[in-house]
Amino acid sequence: MSSPLSQISLAGTSVWLDDLSRKRLSDGSLLKLITEDNVVGVTTNPSIFNTAISNSDLYVSDIQRMKVQTVDEIITELTCSDVSQACDLFKEIFEKTGHQDGRISIEVDPRFARDTKATVNQGVELWRKINKPNLLIKVPATKEGLPAITQLIARGISVNVTLIFSVQRYREVLQAYADGVTQALINKLDVKEIYSVASFFISRIDSEVDKIIEANSPLRGTAAIANATMAYQSFIEFSN
Repeated sequence: MSSPLSQISLAGTSVWLDDLSRKRLSDGSLLKLITEDNVVGVTTNPSIFNTAISNSDLYVSDIQRMKVQTVDEIITELTCSDVSQACDLFKEIFEKTGHQDGRISIEVDPRFARDTKATVNQGVELWRKINKPNLLIKVPATKEGLPAITQLIARGISVNVTLIFSVQRYREVLQAYADGVTQALINKLDVKEIYSVASFFISRIDSEVDKIIEANSPLRGTAAIANATMAYQSFIEFSN
């Protein structure tokens, strides 16, 4: 019997794992998710890596080797190493799907969420350091993040836009993407190789909205899907 994730995949949905660790890479559990459960991509964030590094001895030797470096430099080295390995692991899927799936995300430092220039600079640094075609640079959809999205895409860097909660902000993200592609064309880049993702959050919407809805209301648990449906309609309109 196929797994629930495999059934979702057969329905036409790309299943991505929101987790990564050196343990998953070394013990074969990530490979098992690929081969048995049709996982075709991975997203990461600083919280995920904090848990991974804090709960594993697999990073200790690297940390000791880099003890003369700053904490930020060590974290960058550790996370980039894991993401690079994951990119290699998903390379076959990346090629088989015409570069649509098989992608791995690494997020810019959340301390730069309100700093466009710092976000762009670190996005470029991570892109060059990992240097894998199936990499995505994750950028938050803050007001300051919007021009960073445009600037990174204009440089030919594929972006995963995260922390999108409202339809209005999603529309702004779409425009930032389009502006970036336009600039990339002006820069004579091959835009066919620029793949970007908009991560529209679902569960967190219901978590907040349900707090102000009566416990027995049939509307509980419905706001997030309704919000996502409107966002998808915006995508259809934008695409046409």
